[in-house]
Amino acid sequence: MKLRDLLVGVPLTGESLSQDMEISSISYDTRTLEPGALFVAMSGDKTDGHRYIQTALEKGAAAVICQRAPEEEGPWLVTPDSRLALALVSANWFGRPGDSMVLAAVTGTNGKTTTTNLLKELLERTAGARVGLVGTNRNMIGDRELPAHRTTPESWELQSLLRQMADEGCTHVVMEVSSHALVQHRTAGLIFDTAVFTNLTQDHLDYHHTMEDYRAAKGLLFKQCRKAVLNLDDEAGRWYLDQVNCPVFTYSENKTGADLSAKNIRLFPGHVEFEALTLGKLAHIHLPIPGGFSIYNALSALSAGLCLGLGLEEMAAAMPNLHGVKGRVEVVPVPRAYTVIIDYAHTPNALENILTTARDFTAGRLICLFGCGGDRDRTKRPIMGAIAGELADLAVVTSDNPRTEDPRAIIDDILSGMGEGEAELHVEPDRPAAIAWALEQGKPGDVIVLAGKGHETYQEINGIQHHLDEREVVADYFKQSDLRQQKTGKVPADVI
Repeated sequence: MKLRDLLVGVPLTGESLSQDMEISSISYDTRTLEPGALFVAMSGDKTDGHRYIQTALEKGAAAVICQRAPEEEGPWLVTPDSRLALALVSANWFGRPGDSMVLAAVTGTNGKTTTTNLLKELLERTAGARVGLVGTNRNMIGDRELPAHRTTPESWELQSLLRQMADEGCTHVVMEVSSHALVQHRTAGLIFDTAVFTNLTQDHLDYHHTMEDYRAAKGLLFKQCRKAVLNLDDEAGRWYLDQVNCPVFTYSENKTGADLSAKNIRLFPGHVEFEALTLGKLAHIHLPIPGGFSIYNALSALSAGLCLGLGLEEMAAAMPNLHGVKGRVEVVPVPRAYTVIIDYAHTPNALENILTTARDFTAGRLICLFGCGGDRDRTKRPIMGAIAGELADLAVVTSDNPRTEDPRAIIDDILSGMGEGEAELHVEPDRPAAIAWALEQGKPGDVIVLAGKGHETYQEINGIQHHLDEREVVADYFKQSDLRQQKTGKVPADVI
């Protein structure tokens, strides 16, 4: 492709080469760079791509986009923001695939994954659409699953994925968009037909530093959408209402002035029910996912569906057949008279939600196993400790993804918030051992919540990802328990 065609829309402050040259590929990593490539030098948290410009040239790069041109002469294209430039040249390289599909985005601290999956199913079941999904725990083209490594891929990978979706006949794409992705321009060049905001609670302050900056980062999404969908029950949602310039559709569980509201809410151990009221229409909603927060997930998906032209009655008819998401209030079958739930809750608000939900159907004790991630916002650790100490009967504090931090130091931060909690406390840094201990404590009627890992099947320790699927840990515990029973002849009284 001609360099000038790649640079359409890219802001440049200086250049020293002909734009008529042919470019054979685009790269932002010299380890995979091929001769004839356009190399984009980006500054990151851990390294600076400008340090590798000479390496890129030695490997055959034809031109370099950078924010700071080297002093010597060279094939430099200088831009105010290399990340923005990468997003725009990537979109141009792949022929702007997003322009040929209906795009819907969901942002917010919690609820993104469930909302996007619900909306995907609603589009498929009510409109017969072929839908692509970009998300935290998986990417999908129709029914085919592809691996996902982060909530929102880097712009080059995102545009490549969109090209694949368009080529395979997708008419719609539903996408989770993180605050990091918005600040780093990973979605630049895309215009979303609908952009949904779920909620804003404390998370990622290691990156954004303040809640105001975090809120502003999420709000960047509404500068690239045709219609915003806002949660009026969230303070940030009401703040965005006064800030965004595009048309707005609002939803609420308790505000009658919203465009879509929930009435006559009923919570059950395995599902939620309510009446959805919008524009003079009323429909009964039955969603087979438990928890009060599921009301909001349903409202956000229904709101997006309405903005995309789906009918309320048709969506209501499809709702009872929708599926939950792996690692979100996921009940793991066990041969005991207690319940084991795996949930991705890794923020204070999410932990409070899952424990409040589990309490509704806990006949015995509520046991919560959790930790906090390393190299991330430390201020939320004591908050999560306080929540577990207050809402659980037994709190098992362990490791999550310690990354490069000392697991014991993370646990100490958690424990600093648990001073006044009434929960019994057990500390075990080794997560598989902690899970086994928690399962050993289970009695008939208890509910054991394994919080934090959810869909993840690894644990990152000292920068290395080790395989860890909690479903396998639970299954192995009972396998070993059966072997012990065979040797001793003793069978627990609660064996089902």
